[in-house]
Amino acid sequence: MRAAVLHEIGQDKLDILDDVEAVGFGPGKVRIRVRATGLCHSDLSAMNGVLPQPAPFVPGHEGAGEILEVGDGVSHVKPGDRVVVCWLPACGVCPACKRGQTELCLAGFMNAGTPNFRRPGGDIFGMAGTGTFAEEVVVDAGCAVPIPDDVPFDIAALIGCGVTTGLGAALNTADVQAGSSVAVIGCGGVGISAIQGARLQGAAEIVAVDPVLSRREAALKFGATRAVSPDELADAKQQVTGGEGFDYVFEVVGRSATARTAYDTTRRGGTMVVVGAGAMDDNLQLNMFELFFDEKRILPSMYGGGDVLRSYERTIALWRAGRVDLAGLITHRVPLSGINEALDQMRTGTALRTCIEI
Repeated sequence: MRAAVLHEIGQDKLDILDDVEAVGFGPGKVRIRVRATGLCHSDLSAMNGVLPQPAPFVPGHEGAGEILEVGDGVSHVKPGDRVVVCWLPACGVCPACKRGQTELCLAGFMNAGTPNFRRPGGDIFGMAGTGTFAEEVVVDAGCAVPIPDDVPFDIAALIGCGVTTGLGAALNTADVQAGSSVAVIGCGGVGISAIQGARLQGAAEIVAVDPVLSRREAALKFGATRAVSPDELADAKQQVTGGEGFDYVFEVVGRSATARTAYDTTRRGGTMVVVGAGAMDDNLQLNMFELFFDEKRILPSMYGGGDVLRSYERTIALWRAGRVDLAGLITHRVPLSGINEALDQMRTGTALRTCIEI
């Protein structure tokens, strides 16, 4: 089958190969025919080494498709079922799962060290234990979440990561209060989803912050009340909050510099939500006095900060009701052969979400 492969960490181009085989099928596993996958910034971060990922590997973790085959012991799906790929399945028995914090389950990460693919040259890993930039993938059954037939594959793919992460940050992690002021730093697909979540919660002011004009313009269409460049954020803080700072600030970039800006832009007693996935050697510096004196809450948000399966169901319900716009997030569509051009578009910030149709 065809798959897009990164041979070494640090390379910026993927190699489209047609001699790749999905491996590992057996009890407790499913084989999925991937129909659509989103290009997430985390894919770039894994390619350049910001996020740890063994290589060679097939990127992609935000996908949807249909079940081709199920292994022994799998009863919740059958061949022909439409599914979204969950890159962080909950085991249900670990301490985090028993506490109800299924987004912190490490079972999925344990699978990331086992190759998902093979070609004549050797084994190939799948990103985060999945690898959806391929025509087929074999994953643990828990990674295959059934979806209703009326949910298109491209919409389902977005629900698999970016939308769940952004909406959940506003609805679950921050629990944005009606009438509050919000700033979102970084307005790609995840940031736009956080904006939609803040709008759903009734935020009075939502300021979108991004250096790319097209993203700022898009943010206004999705619910932001104003959109500014990073250089204009200080003025927006003054105009919207009288200089006090925002009730909630979402950092959706994954860098210490923007996290520091987010902290400084949050009012005393307000909430800063860390959504962006950053590097392990990029350290955020805060002094002990400001932590004590400002009493700002710093809330990291992992995969939307809530039960992933319930979040999927909620997002589908909101989409059906017309309360969130998911189709509008897809600004580019390409076949698998166009993946490298799509990567370049993401690097320049000209795409919110690219759907790769496989």
